[in-house]
Amino acid sequence: MRNGPASARRRRILVVEDDAIISTAIAAYLRAAGYEVDAVDDGLKALRRIRYASPDAIVLDLMLPGADGWQVIESVRADGIEAAVVVVSARVSERDRVHALRLGADDYLCKPFGMPELVARVESALRRTAGGFRGANGAIEAPGLVIDSELRQALVEGEDAGLTALEFRLLHAMASESGRALSRDQLRRRVWGMPHTKRDRSVDVCIRKLRAKLEARATGYTYIHTHPGVGYRFDAEPKDDLAGSEQQPQVAT
Repeated sequence: MRNGPASARRRRILVVEDDAIISTAIAAYLRAAGYEVDAVDDGLKALRRIRYASPDAIVLDLMLPGADGWQVIESVRADGIEAAVVVVSARVSERDRVHALRLGADDYLCKPFGMPELVARVESALRRTAGGFRGANGAIEAPGLVIDSELRQALVEGEDAGLTALEFRLLHAMASESGRALSRDQLRRRVWGMPHTKRDRSVDVCIRKLRAKLEARATGYTYIHTHPGVGYRFDAEPKDDLAGSEQQPQVAT
């Protein structure tokens, strides 16, 4: 069996499964693959553990006591928690799979399944939620700004910007497409795992907090730009140039 991906720390996985035999087997296999693993057998316990321990990924059954798996996914995404969610369930209908994915699950694996496939799917989901940072050292760099994927930290002129996990992921989503204006729906889907709705202001609120933290530390550059009717764009622009004409962005499709 191959080891899990190398990183500055071992990734934490929460297994949410009420069948003790299956839960024990999943946990043992994930530990052998190099992950830190915790397990609970109840949906309400899972929500408490997720909020307390902030796992990197959740392996989630659907038919659970306390709160079912769909409720867990919906609650996690509504709270802006970005952990990868891999559903493992005996419910094999297309309707169940589509519903879980639309709520915000990253993958869906039908029982029975092989443990090597489960580990591969967890690894794949973790890569997607980490965002695939560019650069040999796993970082995106802009003038005055370093975004480190391993540490999940943004440094503005060498100082930690103090971003929350959600703010960090939003920054990464935008910085990964520097120069392109991303719509609220694109950002909502990539960062929260669900579509934008007309009255939802979560993207705008998070952008405001992210911008304030970056601006408080950046003396020479502005990074987050608003495009009315389009969305938001990441670009490192000298503050002295902002009084001039705005560069026309490429609009992501």
